[in-house]
Amino acid sequence: MLKQVADGVWVRQSEWVWSNAIVVRGDEGLVLVDPGINGADLQELADDVDRLGIPIVAGFSTHPHWDHLLWHPRYGDVPRYATSTCAEVASEARERAQAMAAASASDIPLDLVALLTPLPADGGPVPGEIIEHEAHAPGHVAILLAGRGVLIAGDMLSDVLIPLLDPRRPGQLAAYKTALDRLSAAAQQADVLIPGHGSVAEGPELAARLAADHAYLDALQRGEDPADPRLAQDWLAGPHQSNLNAS
Repeated sequence: MLKQVADGVWVRQSEWVWSNAIVVRGDEGLVLVDPGINGADLQELADDVDRLGIPIVAGFSTHPHWDHLLWHPRYGDVPRYATSTCAEVASEARERAQAMAAASASDIPLDLVALLTPLPADGGPVPGEIIEHEAHAPGHVAILLAGRGVLIAGDMLSDVLIPLLDPRRPGQLAAYKTALDRLSAAAQQADVLIPGHGSVAEGPELAARLAADHAYLDALQRGEDPADPRLAQDWLAGPHQSNLNAS
């Protein structure tokens, strides 16, 4: 079920890695940000949006990982935007994204995976400020809706995921720290943070999320094992080791 977290901003969370599908009202209609995850989630999101009674005018993907590249016919044949880098990477790796989607979730319309269009310079129907950076994935962005006090962070600032460095690209530790600095500046204009995975943060929790990610990265940089409660989840052992290797 959609939960309204700010004026014209709703979130629906999936059981799969606590993934957040985000609905944003723009001037022209609704924009679906990172809808997912499995077929039932996509269908139920469509039901929720139908009840809002506002047309969907666009989709938006925060970065080119398969779980952020999904769509459903019920959302309509509308543009699905991303940064030019994200759109290019998603197109090149489309078959891989489709295979990962098929292996990880059920009843996903695979023919609609990763069909992205570069976002026009004026932002088109996507409201807010696009904050592009190089952490986690190429062409990754956050969206700042300053007038509504909302920061949509993509796969950053989660209470369930540690920072996930991209092992295929050098300099990710520095890139991630730079991205956190940019998100910290944006967070000065927000009192609601929506991560791609995990719970929505409000008020002082925004600063706490930033501090937790900085502490994790600082420990990596010192060659220490971070004392991070998120690492109590056994399934993060592999990604954490990958981070250690990349740092």
